[in-house]
Amino acid sequence: MSYTYEYPRPAVTVDCIIFGLDESQQLKVLLVRRKLPPFAGQWALPGGFVQMEESLENAARRELQEETGMTNVFMEQLFTFGLPDRDPRGRVISVAYYALVNLVEHPIKAATDADRADWFSLNQVPPLAFDHASILETALARLRAKLRYQPIGFELLPEYFTLSQLQELYETVLGVPSLNKRNFRTKILKMGVLKEIGKQQNVPHRPAMLYAFDQEKYDQLFQDREANLLRRGMDFEI
Repeated sequence: MSYTYEYPRPAVTVDCIIFGLDESQQLKVLLVRRKLPPFAGQWALPGGFVQMEESLENAARRELQEETGMTNVFMEQLFTFGLPDRDPRGRVISVAYYALVNLVEHPIKAATDADRADWFSLNQVPPLAFDHASILETALARLRAKLRYQPIGFELLPEYFTLSQLQELYETVLGVPSLNKRNFRTKILKMGVLKEIGKQQNVPHRPAMLYAFDQEKYDQLFQDREANLLRRGMDFEI
């Protein structure tokens, strides 16, 4: 049975904000250069229209793969952007998803309606199409806020890492030059989600202790409804 609607229906798109750290510990965002109008030749976030038979998350994953070649990325829904004039093609509502990935593990290659895909440092982002500058700003604020109470950055580190490497990661993502070393180590160790692996080997300096993220312990803390303890442990006073 077919239906008719009294009110016009807006189109729905998805946009993907993918953050990553490079080898020099610079925080970057993945962008594509649009091949088709509107904004042909301009940089934008990967994304596109949602098809009638797919979910929002599946649409985000499909568009990310089609435009950048990137797969197997865990993305979280960020926000819905719906200003009436945000898209010159008409009334378009966009649901944004964001993720934090390791650049080395996710090679990129432009495809479909993108003629190039590349990583940009956050301080060198070019002018963006549509309202994507606002979307990126919202995603960065969410990332920094979440990093304070959930250990979402461990996937960017090697399997075994030092506390100095972990602190540098947090300083980079939070955009602060230097966290208090003693305060950081006290708070991160208090969480109890790190496992000591042993000291570094064959290094030209005093060997530091290596750690690994204990996912099982972290999951157990949430199952025991100790989320407040985690928040207190990661809420750094900067």
